[in-house]
Amino acid sequence: MTFSNRQFPPDDYTGAVQNVGQHIGILGGSFDPVHTGHVLVAQAAIEELQLSRLFLIPAACSPFKLEQQPAFATRRLAMLRLAFVGRTNCEVDDLEIQRGGASFTIDTVRHFAQRFTGAKIFYLIGADNVPKLNQWREANELATMAEFVVIPRPGDAPMPLPSPFRGRYLNGFPFGVSASQIRERAKEGLPLEPLVPAAVAQFIQNNRLYL
Repeated sequence: MTFSNRQFPPDDYTGAVQNVGQHIGILGGSFDPVHTGHVLVAQAAIEELQLSRLFLIPAACSPFKLEQQPAFATRRLAMLRLAFVGRTNCEVDDLEIQRGGASFTIDTVRHFAQRFTGAKIFYLIGADNVPKLNQWREANELATMAEFVVIPRPGDAPMPLPSPFRGRYLNGFPFGVSASQIRERAKEGLPLEPLVPAAVAQFIQNNRLYL
């Protein structure tokens, strides 16, 4: 199966009954840049959660990082598509970029809950977000709409999800390199592979990103 960025038919066409039993995963973030850790997390999530599809959602701007402007959306999207081309069951979706402004998880989860009525929604988050979950917009409703799957940090002990959130930790492929470290390496002219996929490293070099 090859990577797809096509639009799927609306729910009123497919019928809600066809979504029952589906597992839909959502992995959001700045992806500035996408790196090998994201690819490893995606594969682990597909295997462990038995996902029908995993959607990668680049944020227009994180509400917790309004002072930090990420790279141009078109470039972050291009890198994501390069990183996940050919990856089974993965799809890049630019809905938060198209929406613009601060990207709130509740809006994105509502979108997918309506699009895939009857499916089980899994939302992947980094372990550093666990203590902040109750600060997220409309947290009580959000907690009822998705199961939260925590991406562990190497060497860190698991932290329980705050009530009323429910979920689990991902087991596979913890990765100890951050996007900020990769941006710093790019600025210093250091090799980026294998920290990012080869096509992404070439894109960063060709477009002189993060210099």
